Amino acid sequence: MSLLPTHTLLPQKNLDGSYDKFGVSSPGDLQVDEPWISRFKDVLSKFWSLGFIAFGGPQAHIAILRDELVIKANWIGEEEFTELFAIGQGLPGPTSTQLVVSCATSRAGPIGGVVALLMWNMPGLIVQTTCGVLVTSFIDPDSPPFYLAGLAPAAIALLFKAAYGFSGQLDRCGAMMALCSCVVSVIIAGDEVIDKGVCQWVYPLLLVLGSLFCLVDSKRENPFGTTYTKAKPGWDSDSDLTFKRIGIPLWVGALIFLLWACVLAGCLIIRASEEGEKGGFLALFETMFRVGSIIFGGGQVVLPMLYGEVVDTGWISSSTFYQGFALAQSLPGPLFNFSSFVGGAYLGVGGALIAYLGLFGPGVILIFAMMPFWSKMRHVNWFKAVLVGLANTAIGFVFAACFLMYQNAVTSAASSTAFAVAGVMAMVYKFPAPACIFGGGVVGALLNLAELGQKPY
Repeated sequence: MSLLPTHTLLPQKNLDGSYDKFGVSSPGDLQVDEPWISRFKDVLSKFWSLGFIAFGGPQAHIAILRDELVIKANWIGEEEFTELFAIGQGLPGPTSTQLVVSCATSRAGPIGGVVALLMWNMPGLIVQTTCGVLVTSFIDPDSPPFYLAGLAPAAIALLFKAAYGFSGQLDRCGAMMALCSCVVSVIIAGDEVIDKGVCQWVYPLLLVLGSLFCLVDSKRENPFGTTYTKAKPGWDSDSDLTFKRIGIPLWVGALIFLLWACVLAGCLIIRASEEGEKGGFLALFETMFRVGSIIFGGGQVVLPMLYGEVVDTGWISSSTFYQGFALAQSLPGPLFNFSSFVGGAYLGVGGALIAYLGLFGPGVILIFAMMPFWSKMRHVNWFKAVLVGLANTAIGFVFAACFLMYQNAVTSAASSTAFAVAGVMAMVYKFPAPACIFGGGVVGALLNLAELGQKPY
């Protein structure tokens, strides 16, 4: 039996800045890290199954990842997880996928991040591509199969668990910031008069305002917030280890960001030229990369944007688009996988791959570019304050998702039962996320099959 521990031997920093895990008094006392191959195996063992059970949309995915990576696997601490989540919220692209990439990269470097990305996306990607190429309708949007009935409520239960866990990080000032972002998000999403396109600038604006507020507040002698912990001088073992694990130098991170900017500039040039009006693979990639570079708010926002880009141009029909939309809502993994359906329906397997790379590319490129800067700067005082502001605001988005998704997914006695079963399994009996989703899914499927509790509220 190997004597190597499952996780890092480095001590973990307490809230007061001390180091006492494993009986270690200071970070310099213990600096041993696991071999890369061991950490890479951790990524494989953890993510091979998550792509099959990640139902419920992006915010539910955050809950699953927190449960699996922070609570059970203890790869990273709650603070680091929240920071990476906040950075994903502040970047364009699929937040849950960016969180997968960033967590896996902090564990096993860029190779681990890429492998986790593929395993996270692969189940939904394969089904979406196959159905897009065949253009076959498997799911009626108004009457999904009985075996899917309990999956969404079960995933929402995990989302409530995540929101409860995040709330423990908030002081009174942070709670007020989260409340503000939550209220704005709920009003925008719930009011039919408000154009949903405002999410494109309101969400980033809220994140910027939250960051600026905490940055200014941290400079005050008596700040409103109590979460600004001054960085201590000297070497920080946690950050040093994380930077080494990430394996991306700062200059490479800057080059990766420059790569994204150059590709986006090229896409804008193509769009302005006659080549962009002809359609085909180049126009498909340009459209997907451009949309992926400006999309904030996740898959629920990207779908209506894509409608105007691919239906109004005649690439696919409206009915085909809605078939793919229904399929995307019923599959595990990110809703951005819908891009492979669109590409497959338009240009076959090659189109599916081009569309997938185009839509996912910006968010993945940017999160890789940010990783070395995050690990180096997360203990710099002004950067810490910015991260606090991002995190407080992003937590409000999670609570907003709880209210909105509960309203949409828990609509009958049967779905409420599935929600309750999964919630009790997660909160009381501490079952892992896959077991909770499976348990709630089975209950929902059985009640749906028996036609019990189906009357809408």
